[in-house]
Amino acid sequence: MALKEPEALKMKREIGLIGGVALVSGTMIGSGIFMSPKFVLAYAGSPGASLLIWALSGLVAIFAGLSYAELGTVISESGGDFIYILRIYGSCPAFFAAVTFILVMKPFGIAAMAICIAQYTLALFYTGCPPPQLLVKWVAAVAILVVATVNALNVQIAVRIQVVFLVAKVLALALMAIGGIVELTHSSSVIVDNLEVENAFRGTQWSLSTIGMAFYQALWSYAGWYNLNCVTEELQRPEVNLPRAVVIAISLVTGLYLLVNVSYLTVMTPMELMSSNAVAVTWGNKVLGSWGWIMSVAAALSAFGSLNGTFFSGGRVCFVAAREGHMPAILAMAHIHRLTPSPALIFTTIVSLLVLIPGDFQSIVNYFSFTAWFFYGITLSGLLYLKIKKPELHRPYKVPIILPILVLIVAVFLVLAPIIDNPQIEYLYVTLFIASGAIAYVPFIHYQLCPGLLTKLTVFLQLFLEVAPAEKNL
Repeated sequence: MALKEPEALKMKREIGLIGGVALVSGTMIGSGIFMSPKFVLAYAGSPGASLLIWALSGLVAIFAGLSYAELGTVISESGGDFIYILRIYGSCPAFFAAVTFILVMKPFGIAAMAICIAQYTLALFYTGCPPPQLLVKWVAAVAILVVATVNALNVQIAVRIQVVFLVAKVLALALMAIGGIVELTHSSSVIVDNLEVENAFRGTQWSLSTIGMAFYQALWSYAGWYNLNCVTEELQRPEVNLPRAVVIAISLVTGLYLLVNVSYLTVMTPMELMSSNAVAVTWGNKVLGSWGWIMSVAAALSAFGSLNGTFFSGGRVCFVAAREGHMPAILAMAHIHRLTPSPALIFTTIVSLLVLIPGDFQSIVNYFSFTAWFFYGITLSGLLYLKIKKPELHRPYKVPIILPILVLIVAVFLVLAPIIDNPQIEYLYVTLFIASGAIAYVPFIHYQLCPGLLTKLTVFLQLFLEVAPAEKNL
């Protein structure tokens, strides 16, 4: 007897405005603000320059987020950069974007957040010295597995976790901001040395490479401004909620980040900040005394919420790429009962665990940022193309053309500046990896060569994982 073809499943629109704000800001507020300030300060060279870079990074993020919001209302499909590049430039560039996002950007981001969770969790037990790297990697791996399991089981639980952890991390950052304001009223010598105008910019490094690297680290802390574009098909009234969520979330995060960085500088000298293994813990010990351990817990929980949001959106990119025929068909399927893209989430988990093995936080962030801004630039150039060549398209939301132009200029600078000023072989490796996608694209995507073994494996995994093809939710 012939088996009946399973009906295509449809993902539900379960994300409202609050959930959208939580997904964007909850992903942005994560490991970055607790790990990157030391690196931003080290690259910038002075407290004033580092604060300026944090403020400009927030401005870049909100301009980029609003530009992507227009794209998300014109092309109302999930998948973020991949789906935009596919619809504007075609299959071949989209495949390169899919491979890079799925095998480099998302796993690198997940690994960096997991390392932050591990370092701040272990800081509770290793107060006088840094924890062993092997133990850090094991704790990070457990964090990845826990978040992957939650996202594979239930969409609503994942969104609720995001909202709850957002409240917790905003309260933690608010505590740090208030603590900084209290310290400012004391006018200590540390504050005078760090923030007085004549001292604030002393020692600033003006080379293209150091400025680019400082922006890499700061913009990593804002990474997540694009996450809602990855799940557009699950967002209620995207033409309204997408731009609103972006404006609310990024404005909130930028304000908090500036206040927290000022707070760091009110209690720590630049050398103390740059030498700290856990910046929030050092701040907590100086301001809260015996209660300083609270900041370690808050930082770990904050990174956990960010990791959850990245998994939620990252699995969808893999899912959409497979649905469009750019990845194996099994990755485009959803669980028949839970309606979650569990095969894509499992695949993302495996790749993230592999990236975790050799990586360290600073190098992971630098290579992530280099790769990310390369593709952000391509996507924004696509938005400019649509604005100029196809003005007749229905646009429920529009941004002034100057915004994507400014962000595109920033993207070009961030990609070229470190290479021109201080070329490193690692950037060549990343570029070669992106280009190597052609080896897989020509036979498997262009000519549709699909060996029978892959078909049999898809059927086996479909039965084993209890999944079925999912259709677009437009």
